[in-house]
Amino acid sequence: VQLVESGGGLVQPGGSLRLSCAASGFTFSSYTMNWYRQPPGKARELVATITRAGRNTDYADSVKGRFTISRDNVKNTVYLQMNSLKPEDTAVYYCYGWGAWGQGTQVTVSS
Repeated sequence: VQLVESGGGLVQPGGSLRLSCAASGFTFSSYTMNWYRQPPGKARELVATITRAGRNTDYADSVKGRFTISRDNVKNTVYLQMNSLKPEDTAVYYCYGWGAWGQGTQVTVSS
């Protein structure tokens, strides 16, 4: 099983980024997928969840209305579109599913 995140980087406040997580080694469409993040010096927290067919999503209150989780069950990939980014969104973002974690991708929001 492998989860590989990409798309992180440095962005100014108010900017946007799109994270991707490519999954392999398991039946992707059979599993709920999640994005977590870990800000510097803080615990890892759940950011967004999407069910197997993508019909239902859920978000942390801190990102509602700004972030959108989606998935492509043909490409075995889950996405996190992040808009109106704030400095407090700075964190390492992790993909989680099937009981496995990706390696994380750094997102830094700073002017």
